[in-house]
Amino acid sequence: MDFSEHKNIFLQIRDWMVDQILTGNLQPGDKIPSVRELAADIEVNRNTVMRSYALMEEEGILENKRGIGFFVSTGAKSTLLSIQRKEFFSEVLPPIIHQIQVLNLNSEDLESLLAVIHSNDIKK
Repeated sequence: MDFSEHKNIFLQIRDWMVDQILTGNLQPGDKIPSVRELAADIEVNRNTVMRSYALMEEEGILENKRGIGFFVSTGAKSTLLSIQRKEFFSEVLPPIIHQIQVLNLNSEDLESLLAVIHSNDIKK
């Protein structure tokens, strides 16, 4: 895992785990690596991984089954989609809309962009 200097490592670990859940690489009920295992694999302090896991447990994404480990919660994907959508609309989209306005883009410009995105989705 490559870490960015612009965001806390524990949040980057959370983002990676969220991506794994949203893309289907991790399913509800799946056991995730232990704190110790993940810390060793990505070469970070165990407390950093524990902080990520605690945050995800607080958000309802992970369940801690004492003595067994952490598991992806049943409603993790729908919870994450809700969180990610709110974040997208409040944090990501406003600067994009501003750029659209500054660049004076019109619906035809955006339609061609969406057509490219749609054709890439079809290829997957």
